[in-house]
Amino acid sequence: MRLRDIMFACLCLVVTASLAIAKEKKPPQMDPQAMMEMWKKLGTPGAPHKLFASLAGSWTTQTKEWMEPGKPPTESTGTAEMKMLLDGRFLYQEYNAQMMGQPFSGIGIDAYDNMTKKYVTAWMDSMGTGIFMMEGTASADGKTITLKGSHPEPGGGRMTHRAIWKIVDSKTQTFDMFGAHHGGKEMKMMEITYTRKP
Repeated sequence: MRLRDIMFACLCLVVTASLAIAKEKKPPQMDPQAMMEMWKKLGTPGAPHKLFASLAGSWTTQTKEWMEPGKPPTESTGTAEMKMLLDGRFLYQEYNAQMMGQPFSGIGIDAYDNMTKKYVTAWMDSMGTGIFMMEGTASADGKTITLKGSHPEPGGGRMTHRAIWKIVDSKTQTFDMFGAHHGGKEMKMMEITYTRKP
């Protein structure tokens, strides 16, 4: 009786595994020429990249930072230089300002990935040694981009971030950052207004 039960259980496992393998669909094989054409299409800058290109140039920045809820923000000014990289595929930014009363420099690269249909941003600055990544989507007109990301915090846990980047017009941009420690309540952390230099 026990042997029959064991054999039945093994048979059930084999059938379940076979069904699981059968459900795994392999992607269809593409003709190499068709694949090359698809990669070429995906690698061609489109409307989001043209919008990024319109931001190339020199900017002044006005920044507000909230260290604690309910307390007034600290304010500082700075500059940003933006240019396109790799034949109009990526927007590169060099940012210089003050952060918590100290000189602060940062570099950002913004992208629109034609494959995933997502906006992706990579940020690195003089206050850390890591690269902070966020990704997200845009409004129908492409001028309001919402990004999300997270990073580890000292002592454990992760801090989540949400950013809203608004391209108001060719002379004005805003970047608002919100954050939540260890899954707690989200608070506004930063607001940057970019104004194009004359």
